[in-house]
Amino acid sequence: MMVSLALDSAALAETYDRVSDRQFNHGKLLIEDLQVSQGERVLDVGCGTGRLGAHVAELVGPSGEVVGVDPLPLRVALANSKRGSSFRATVGRAEDLSQFADGSFDVVFLNSVLHWLPEKLGPLREARRVLKRGGRLGISSAAKERPHEVERVLEDVLSSLGLNRTAEASGSTPHKVTSDELTSLLVQAGFPQPKLQIRTFTDHFTDTDDVMAFNLASSFGNFLSNFAPADAERVRAALEAELERRRAPEGIRLQRHLIFAAARADG
Repeated sequence: MMVSLALDSAALAETYDRVSDRQFNHGKLLIEDLQVSQGERVLDVGCGTGRLGAHVAELVGPSGEVVGVDPLPLRVALANSKRGSSFRATVGRAEDLSQFADGSFDVVFLNSVLHWLPEKLGPLREARRVLKRGGRLGISSAAKERPHEVERVLEDVLSSLGLNRTAEASGSTPHKVTSDELTSLLVQAGFPQPKLQIRTFTDHFTDTDDVMAFNLASSFGNFLSNFAPADAERVRAALEAELERRRAPEGIRLQRHLIFAAARADG
């Protein structure tokens, strides 16, 4: 699936800022892995509305700096309007960080970003270029070998409806890699000894509308976008029925599986 950046809207950007607790919370774990400290200069690639970047800005303090880049102008605007002077964001893409000098950051991170990038070696090499010698790279990304539960449910729904599409082709983290693939890519990009692990998160959603809003805002409008309207409605109705079967007292229970990678730039 070709991911479209043109489907985002002010409403989706605002919704994402409101419902992105899950990305924010696992992002904080990624930052813990990287041991970000006071005075460091940090680049947040795919910063979205800047919630995690602002958190990192508190960690680096006034003597440090956090810069974010994101290809979605509406989310960059929200980041700059909501996060204060300690964090600034600019429109940019992971594939081209040419606005930043070689060796200008202590830390670069991509939180829930890599699975949206069809080509990954270029962005990883760009991250390596802008890192200082020995600088740290952190990544969280959907794990190809362990799809999110909502993707498995969606696969079953599509099959039952006779729609020959995969969950990835329906706008759900379309460019996942396995842990082994990511390890190989990191080594090729100049990160010789990456450390990877898969972490599992259990989410509880209030209702099916909550699940849909989360997936639509997180995919900047791409979730189910490539179906004809009538087919999309059939998929949505069947998906909601299946999701209701996963309702627990705390809400609709769904698991996500993410690769966490941490690596140092070679010397």
